[in-house]
Amino acid sequence: MSMLLLAISAVFSVFFILVRSSDSFSSNVTGKGYSSALSVDFYSHTCPQLEQLVLSVTSQQLKESPVSGPATIRLFFHDCFVEGCDASILISSKRGSPLAERDARYNRNLRAEAFSTIQKAKDLVESNCPGVVSCADILAIAARDFVHLTGGPYYALKKGRKDGRTSMASKVKANLPTSNATTDELISLFGSKGLSHEDLVVLSGAHTIGFAHCNQFSGRLYNYRHSKKPDPSIDPRLLKALRMSCPHRGGNKDVVAPFDINTPFAFDHAYYANLMGNLGLLATDQGLFLDARTKPLVQLLAKDKAKFFEAFSLAMDKMGSIGVKVGNQGEVRKDCSRLT
Repeated sequence: MSMLLLAISAVFSVFFILVRSSDSFSSNVTGKGYSSALSVDFYSHTCPQLEQLVLSVTSQQLKESPVSGPATIRLFFHDCFVEGCDASILISSKRGSPLAERDARYNRNLRAEAFSTIQKAKDLVESNCPGVVSCADILAIAARDFVHLTGGPYYALKKGRKDGRTSMASKVKANLPTSNATTDELISLFGSKGLSHEDLVVLSGAHTIGFAHCNQFSGRLYNYRHSKKPDPSIDPRLLKALRMSCPHRGGNKDVVAPFDINTPFAFDHAYYANLMGNLGLLATDQGLFLDARTKPLVQLLAKDKAKFFEAFSLAMDKMGSIGVKVGNQGEVRKDCSRLT
C-alpha cells in the first residue's frame, strides 16, 4: 500500500465519524444587494462591546465542540444565499404555517451546534445591549470569528443588518448550490447573487474546514452522472478510502468525511492543493480545477496563502452584503428562532 493511501486511510479512520443529522477573487465589493448603510462602527455607541461578547461565546464553543466552527460558517452561507443575509435561516417552523428555511430538505444537515452558538451569543448580547443587535449581524460576526479562530484571516466586519420577517422552505432549493452541480450552474447561481466566478472559487475555499455527509458525494464513488462508474477525476486512493466508509448500499447515513483530508480543522489554503491533486471531496469542488475559467485561480491560491486570505476577506464582505435588510425593512429579534 502506498504512503499516500496509508495517510488517507489513517485520516479517515479518525475523521469518518458518526453524527446525528438533527444535531463554496474579486476586489470589487459592490455586489448585488450591497448596502452602503452597513458600517464597521454601526454599534459603536449602542453596543460598543458587541464583538467581544460574541467572541467570548465563539471561542468557548470552538473549545467545547470544534464542529461549531465550520457549521456556523456554513450556516452563514445558507442564510445569505436565500433571501439575503437576514437570519431567516434561524427561524423555526411554526405549526399551521409553511415550513421555514431551516426545515427545507437542503438544510436538514445543518448542525445544531451552529444554531446553538448563535442563540447563546444573542442571549449574551441581549443581556448587555437589549433590543439593539440583530441576529443577522451576530451570525455574520460569529462566522468571521470562526474563520479567524481556526487560523484564517481576521477582517473588519460591516454591520447594520436587520432580521428578515419571513422564512420559507420553498425558496431554498433554487437558491442553494447542490453538491453535484456543474461549474456552469454554480457560476450562474453565484452570478444571480452578484458574485463573480472568482468569488465562487474564493468562497469555496471555506471547504478548507468542515465535513460532508456521504450522500453529498457518494454519487461520485459509484454512479457519476449516471455512468454507473466512479468519477474519473477522483484520485484512486481517495476513492478506495471513501468507499470503505460510504458503501454503495447500507452503511450509516450520518457518516461524514472531511473536505480537507490533511488539515480538516485548520483554515488554510490546503483545499486548493487538494484540488490540484484530485483530492476534492465534492464534485463541485473538483470541478473548479477542471474548468478553464476557474483553474488558474485555484492554482494561484494553492501557492499563496496570503493571497487567499486577502481574497477571502473581500469575498466574505461582498457575500455578507447580499440582500441585506436595513432600517424599517426588517426587525431586531430577541429570540433568533422566532419572529417578533
